[in-house]
Amino acid sequence: MTDAHAITTQEQLQALYAPPRELVLKKVADRIDPRTASFIAASPFAVLATFGARGPHVTPRGDAPGFVNVVNETTLALPDRRGNNRIDALRDVVDNPAVSLLFMVPGVGETLRVAGKARLTTDPALCARYAVQGQLPATVMLISVEEVFMQCARAIVRSRLWKAPEAPAPVPSAGQLLEAHTKGLVVAEEYDRERGPVVASTLY
Repeated sequence: MTDAHAITTQEQLQALYAPPRELVLKKVADRIDPRTASFIAASPFAVLATFGARGPHVTPRGDAPGFVNVVNETTLALPDRRGNNRIDALRDVVDNPAVSLLFMVPGVGETLRVAGKARLTTDPALCARYAVQGQLPATVMLISVEEVFMQCARAIVRSRLWKAPEAPAPVPSAGQLLEAHTKGLVVAEEYDRERGPVVASTLY
């Protein structure tokens, strides 16, 4: 069905929005200065965006604050920790090196966006450097930084992300979602019962 109101050109889109302020256009940097490095060092969570032959992926990355290491003003190192072995983001980087990261710091409204080109390495010295609890990462993603800028706090403020309610919202459990998505391959109750101990024992 045709949407008579669909936006199909850049001109149509821009006509709906006021021009960005000069500051918004000029706040983009091409390297990591000391203040930016301190923000990254305080971040225990980031979202990694990639695009490969199988399409786009957005994956969470998290560990102790500073888990993404600022190697120098134009290079970041992101060690890969244990997961489900889909390795969607890593496959994408092999196909297409363009990546973007969104860094978040609990309690801070602003986020930090970093974009650049990535490559994967199994360099023994690097893997050893980023070992945790004696476990080496299988790969380390080295990101050549091309663009860095702060994102304003509006989305965090509107969502009240850091003002969590005392009781979590009633959402389906991981087991219930997997049971639905796999058409019964997973039994929700069994998965939910086993999930906590499995996650705790396979963090690294």
